Amino acid sequence: MTAAAKRTAKDWLLKPAARLAPLDDSRARQELAEIATLAREEGLTRLAKFLAGTGEAQDFLAAVFDLSPFLRDMARRRPQILDGLFDQPIEARLKAIIVAIDRASFSETISESRLMMELRQWKADAHFLIALADLAAEAETSLTVRRLSDLADACTRAAVDFLLRDAHGQGKLKLPDPANPSNRSGWILLGMGKLGAHELNFSSDIDLVVFFDPEASAVVDPLDATELFSRLTRRLVRILQDRSEHGYVFRTDLRLRPDPGSTPLAIPVEAALRYYEARGQNWERAAMIKARPVAGDLDAGTAFLKELQPYIWRKYMDYAAIADVHSIKRQIHAHKGHGEIAVKGHNVKLGRGGIREIEFFVQTQQLIAGGRFPELRGRETVPMLGQLAARGWITAEARDALARQYWFLRRVEHAIQMVADEQTHTLPEDDEGLERIARMLGFADAAAFSLGFRASLQQVERHYAALFETAPELSAGIGNLVFTGDVDDPDTLQTLHGLGFQRTSDICRVIRGWHFGRYRVTQSAEARERLTELTPALLKAFGQTRRADEALIRFDEFLAGLPAGIQLFSLLQSNPALLKLMATIMGAAPRLAAIITRRPHVFDGLLDPALLNELPDRGYLSARLTAFLEGDRAYEDVLDRLRIFASEQKFLIGVRLLAGSIDPARAGRAFSDLADLTIEAALHAVMAEFEARHGTIAGGVVSLLGMGKLGSRELTAGSDVDLILLYDHDADAEESDGEKPLAPSHYYTRMTQRLISAVSAPTAEGVLYELDLRLRPSGNKGPVATHVDAFKKYQRQEAWTWEHMALSRARAIAGDARLCAEVEADVAAVLGQLRDAAKVKAEASDMRAMIEKEKPPRDLWDIKLIAGGLIDLEFIAQVAVVTGNVESGRRVTATAEVLSRLAPQFAAADVREELGEAYRLYLALTQMIRLCLTGQFERDDVPPGLSDLLLAVTDLPDFGVLEAHLKETSRKVRKDFNLLLRAGRP
Repeated sequence: MTAAAKRTAKDWLLKPAARLAPLDDSRARQELAEIATLAREEGLTRLAKFLAGTGEAQDFLAAVFDLSPFLRDMARRRPQILDGLFDQPIEARLKAIIVAIDRASFSETISESRLMMELRQWKADAHFLIALADLAAEAETSLTVRRLSDLADACTRAAVDFLLRDAHGQGKLKLPDPANPSNRSGWILLGMGKLGAHELNFSSDIDLVVFFDPEASAVVDPLDATELFSRLTRRLVRILQDRSEHGYVFRTDLRLRPDPGSTPLAIPVEAALRYYEARGQNWERAAMIKARPVAGDLDAGTAFLKELQPYIWRKYMDYAAIADVHSIKRQIHAHKGHGEIAVKGHNVKLGRGGIREIEFFVQTQQLIAGGRFPELRGRETVPMLGQLAARGWITAEARDALARQYWFLRRVEHAIQMVADEQTHTLPEDDEGLERIARMLGFADAAAFSLGFRASLQQVERHYAALFETAPELSAGIGNLVFTGDVDDPDTLQTLHGLGFQRTSDICRVIRGWHFGRYRVTQSAEARERLTELTPALLKAFGQTRRADEALIRFDEFLAGLPAGIQLFSLLQSNPALLKLMATIMGAAPRLAAIITRRPHVFDGLLDPALLNELPDRGYLSARLTAFLEGDRAYEDVLDRLRIFASEQKFLIGVRLLAGSIDPARAGRAFSDLADLTIEAALHAVMAEFEARHGTIAGGVVSLLGMGKLGSRELTAGSDVDLILLYDHDADAEESDGEKPLAPSHYYTRMTQRLISAVSAPTAEGVLYELDLRLRPSGNKGPVATHVDAFKKYQRQEAWTWEHMALSRARAIAGDARLCAEVEADVAAVLGQLRDAAKVKAEASDMRAMIEKEKPPRDLWDIKLIAGGLIDLEFIAQVAVVTGNVESGRRVTATAEVLSRLAPQFAAADVREELGEAYRLYLALTQMIRLCLTGQFERDDVPPGLSDLLLAVTDLPDFGVLEAHLKETSRKVRKDFNLLLRAGRP
């Protein structure tokens, strides 16, 4: 027996400095015992004995495996990783793994598939150890991010070396030194973002930008070099990110390259330099701050970055560049709320007081001053805070506070990702999920964590605001603004033109109207005085929407309907974020602007400090609706109040989405909950009114079945609503018992028609929802109300495949609880019937082809209809449901949830992940576009403010990058659609 094997449990070489508490102590002990059993079965007796023992290390591991399902499953699959810690401490083990990765591509027996397997295994081992060290507080967070980055570097290096040697072996390259393949190969791989800065997070993807030198000595044919290096880059991505039974190495993103929609994956150096010098944008300059050669020809990469220095670091910042930097800052800074920050669901990276605010501040200061001060050109965030303090740009107190909170927030980010190895930055929305994160971070409970987390965000937010408190006074620096008399002042026209207005004379006339007190809102002298003080900031804010004239005209229409304005003008003057939000609505969101113009009192909701922090969930909306409908009200009054309530809440949900305080998926659920609640209230009102005249049917009950996007809880601001009304009654009931009796079928048909009128008829207060009942049995030919037995019979005997696909999204939203439960159970039973999967797929495929033929997409932005668009994703999810290819568990109707639970035999893990990411992208774009626009999205006439919102909601830097991403995503989805639904078909 070796000396290592003789070691006792006390010789385990990880000494946890942190004490973690599991969510469930007995479950944690059981999980540790199961891993001990697995270790014993694999012959790892010293590990089994150790895990069966007691002590701080065992307590730590039990807590870790209870808190992180990902790490627990990893330990079950590979207990050898834990066993290895008897022989080597984590640091030595990680170094050995890096050495093994570096040697992997030089093995005599190496092949692409074998390299993929080895890299995945080494990465999994290292990932597990890095997480363990982080949770044990054996490693500071700064060391954790460095270890993760070093691991990504090594894996990328190994794949690149293999590909270069392979190309050399095939005669496509002539490497000067095959033993050192990257040297003088001409293949340049720059790590961007967190990889470039050695700041990778636990489940991060890696951003690479790839260039090549066609004149490098390894290049055989310069004319063929673009195709060759692009092909090698494509293979590199496959080696790193394709999922197999061994997992994946790193998801790899190439979208930060110049003009990704129209350039190859690998770009010649000269072309890249020309692009950056002639067309490079400030966000690309900011991105290049963190660029670092990570693999391939490191010398060539360093030389390339040296050539780019004058582009990145300008000696003298021109005013346009400074304005651009500040406009990027405004996009991030504009919609920060006021009041308490919600912890549940908070995005640690992008939310208020988050990681991005610290990083962005550092980068903007670097762009502005790095040209003159070379010491400000570093890649890493915290060292650059130190340099900024050393140069006097920030105080030592700001440096220390921001550095401390940066590492705290990075720890929180890692804990979120260590739960399930998911690339997410959002804290859980449920109590148990938040408690889990709190305990992973060593807090006593979720309350203690929430207290510390809020304090951290507020500290970041306070410093961030102070650092950017360079905004001029309301009127400073704008120029002449004179709106007295009835003749246009030439200097004022010039000022307006400089602010971005086109029809300057018309704008002068509109503003003179305000000052002359033509609207109720400006009839008092005090109101006019406040508006005069506000006007310069107002005009500047509208100018920044880059649709200044439209924004101001909409604001004028809004003012015309206001009863009073002193409070509003004071608030806008003292709250720049609210002013910016108002300008965004007027300039980029015509749908929302129309709502507040028609109902100015809706704007009152924006004045609530808690607005952006309260999540508009079902309980929140239900409580407000109950309060709004309180008291005895006449039928028409109830319906009008429902229309007012729905309109206001749609607006406020939309504002939350616009401001980034809720994400698109939550907005979809909120819009759907709002529809559920208001339509249910309308149904109660209609039934009460109808019963007063016609009485009731013996045993009569109804159930409203939500279909389409209502059923799947994915409504947008502009969605209509698909419904089916089902009813039941006693078998011997012949007619109702009221003053005007009706037979049951006639009774429920008339009641449904009354409901349609209540919900859809236009009134002075607008329309509640546009209703669509075409998904009922037999469609428009069938009765508007269906007896539940007829519905069941139809679904089992007559329904077409497409009707069962539509039924997969059905959800009972209102009516009698017993009947709703019965209908839900029957829907589940119908969907669970055995079907010929090939036949279902063929029919769905034919249906998709017919839609494509009859309703071709207008352009790339017709996200629903494009090949590989929303319909493809919905069809995949619906086919999976009706063919029984969704993992077991409670029935779900949401497309996103179905896609995340596709059965492994139906869709591989990488396909499932690809489809989920595509759906999230489409949902984000669709929600924002439908929120802002009433008509179609016209690519060549997008309000610039809307472009900014689309980039914010997708976290992409540039509209060209977004379009390239959209095109690439739709291509992948169509490939997956063909794979899943058309495989084997001609």
